[in-house]
Amino acid sequence: MMIGELFDPQAPLAISEHYRPHWSQAGAIVFITFRTADSIPYEVLQRWEREKNEWIARNTGRNADWRKVLPELDPRLRHQFKKTFNRLREDFLDTCNGKCVLRQPDFASIVADSLSHFDGKRYRLGDFIVMPNHVHLLASFPSEETMIGQCDSWLHYTAWKINQQLGNKGKFWQQEPFDHLVRSPEQYQYLCNYIRDNGTKANLRSGDFLYRQHDNHQ
Repeated sequence: MMIGELFDPQAPLAISEHYRPHWSQAGAIVFITFRTADSIPYEVLQRWEREKNEWIARNTGRNADWRKVLPELDPRLRHQFKKTFNRLREDFLDTCNGKCVLRQPDFASIVADSLSHFDGKRYRLGDFIVMPNHVHLLASFPSEETMIGQCDSWLHYTAWKINQQLGNKGKFWQQEPFDHLVRSPEQYQYLCNYIRDNGTKANLRSGDFLYRQHDNHQ
């Protein structure tokens, strides 16, 4: 059983250009990724920016910032662009750069407990995994506002709690999570499998990540 509805392109949709999750729809299942602030070095992010612009130039003949061109692309090309660079990001995260604080079970549990705390009250939580430097989860929310507010709450609370225990101050998470609205049962199952297999795919030992499966899988 799925934890919510599939994305409906005909239904009302909230889109924010300045705050993630960028796309949100009441009741729709969303795949969300949080990453720690040190998980991707600045020089890697800069290289990806160059590669995105080069991809746009190569595939469209336009020498322009990819952010301006992407919304105007044919859906097939737009999907190809996103798939290419989403894969780059996910593969790099799985190399476990940065301090990887969440490798420690006590800190991973802070994140897991925060995600589960209001499950069934403010949102419906699906499968999730806490990796050494990032988190993947599936969830559905009753409204667009609830979704944005809850993501902000998760990030602020867990950062405060972990920094408190580490004796640190400053930024813990990269503030804007990545999000994707689920569009089909097949995609939902693919993402469940992706979350389940993420630790193994990254060649981690069982104690280096924390995986929880939603109770109502078929």
